[in-house]
This record gives sequence, C-alpha cells and structure tokens, in this order.
Amino acid sequence: MKLSTKGQYGTRALLDLALHETDEPVPLKDIAQRQQIPLQYLEHLISPLITAGILRSLRGAKGGILLARAPKDIKLSEVIQILEGPIAPTECLNNPGVCDRSATCVTRDVWDELKKAMEGVLEATTLRDLADRHRKKEKAEPLTYYV
Repeated sequence: MKLSTKGQYGTRALLDLALHETDEPVPLKDIAQRQQIPLQYLEHLISPLITAGILRSLRGAKGGILLARAPKDIKLSEVIQILEGPIAPTECLNNPGVCDRSATCVTRDVWDELKKAMEGVLEATTLRDLADRHRKKEKAEPLTYYV
C-alpha cells in the first residue's frame, strides 16, 4: 500500500498543530507555509478532519484551525482511515466477493497479515508520539562522515 498525498499531507498538518499546540487557532496559510503544502490542497484535507472531530475550525479575523482533542488521543489509524479510506493492500481483503478464490487463496492470507501489521503500527502511534519523535530528531546532532 502506498499512501497518497492526502494521508501524507494531512498527517504533516496535524503534526504541525501538535508541535505548535496552543489554545489559539492557527491560520491554514501558516501551516501550509511551514509544511510546504499547497494551501488549496490543505483546505480540502481539513474538511473531513473537522467532520470527524479531529479538528475544530474558527472563523473570523483571528480564525484558523486547532486540534479538537489532545495529541495523545489522536491515533494515526484514525487519521489515515479518514483521509485514505480502508487500509488494505488488496481489494479482496475488504471485499472478498471481488474474487472467487478469496476463501482458499494463500496469498490473500499474507496480504491480510500485512494489513494487520500496518493497522497495528498506525493504531499504536499517536500525534504525540510523532511530535516526540520530531523533537528528538531536531535535537539529534547531524552525523559526521569521514572519508
């Protein structure tokens, strides 16, 4: 499975909010600029995240978006499900009826294991985890290569 830019950019935008956690709404243009995401594209990603209760939106001169829940309470599995849809490397995992061999297919078993592994990683990772990883990488010293 390959994540589309929806999943990648949406996760980056949410990470940006988690890193700049505040009670004040953040203008979309600021997130777009910091994350190098086209503003129009970001606007399309925000709507389903608001509908799902991950983000809140405030209008007006000092408007913008903010996380509706704490970063520790937002799992990547939820974000990816909202932005990408079901996580499955093959269609037959979500819809066995598309293949007559689904019940006896051994490769389908492997694809199911892969799906469960991906879901497990995404379920175990929160926005807080991502923010912590980001902060660790920021503090890490650059590697020195000797020739």
